[in-house]
Amino acid sequence: MTLETVLLVAAALFSIGLYGAISQQVVVMVMMGLELMLNGVVLAAAGFWWFLSPAPDGQVLLLVVLTAMTVEMAMGFAVATLLHRSKQSDMTDMATDLAQ
Repeated sequence: MTLETVLLVAAALFSIGLYGAISQQVVVMVMMGLELMLNGVVLAAAGFWWFLSPAPDGQVLLLVVLTAMTVEMAMGFAVATLLHRSKQSDMTDMATDLAQ
C-alpha cells in the first residue's frame, strides 16, 4: 500500500463524512458524519507518519487522539440522549433549546 492510496482512502472517508454531516438532521447521524471526518484526518496523519517517519511517537499521539475522539463521541451521545428524553425528538432543530 502506498501513501497515495492511504491519502485517497482518507479523502474518501472525509468526503463521505462531510456529506453525512451536512445532509442529515438527526443528531446521531450528524455525529457519525463528524466521526468519519475525524477518522479521515487521523488516517491521513497516520499515513504521513508511517511513510515519512515510522517512529513510535507518532503512533502514540494517534492513540491519544483516538481516545479523545472516543470521549468526545460519548459526551455527544449523552447530549443526544438528553435531547431525546427532554424533547422527544432527536432532530438538530430542537438542539438550539439546549443553549438556554
